Amino acid sequence: MVYRLLISALVITLTLLPRVSVFAQSAPDFNLPLLAQSDAGGSQLWQSGSLRLSDLTGKVVYLDFWASWCAPCALSLPELETLYARFKSRGFEVVAINLDTTESAARRFLQDKAITYPILFDQRQTTPERYGVAGMPTAFLLDHSGKLRFTHTGFKPSDTEKLSKLIQQLLQEKERL
Repeated sequence: MVYRLLISALVITLTLLPRVSVFAQSAPDFNLPLLAQSDAGGSQLWQSGSLRLSDLTGKVVYLDFWASWCAPCALSLPELETLYARFKSRGFEVVAINLDTTESAARRFLQDKAITYPILFDQRQTTPERYGVAGMPTAFLLDHSGKLRFTHTGFKPSDTEKLSKLIQQLLQEKERL
């Protein structure tokens, strides 16, 4: 009897959990505000405004969900900057979505970091729900047509090489068209 109850509870729980298939499903579109960002010298890196994911169709996109209180996020953001600098000229884009409750927390966190890719702010935190984000950092790699091809949760420095290979693979697919 207990066994049946446990199985029933598991089935119900799994049915209700948000899921994202990472193979060839279109990424949910969004339009979120940019956090205006300046570099260490005070130069404006990007203006305030917004970014719509669908505007990046044609590019390989690494979509990263992060927060200032997330220790692995502090490791991942600079590594993503390295990947961005390496592959940007080939049509690669990093988009980082901050999930802090206030913009000021995100700005304080970014203050001493040289991040040049767009940082978005999702104050209502509706986007991670649409993607099924359960922990941070969680990232999705999208191909040039906006299809989800890979998901990644957590971060350690050794992940950079693996991500680099996946990005190269998707860029090669794009370049063959």
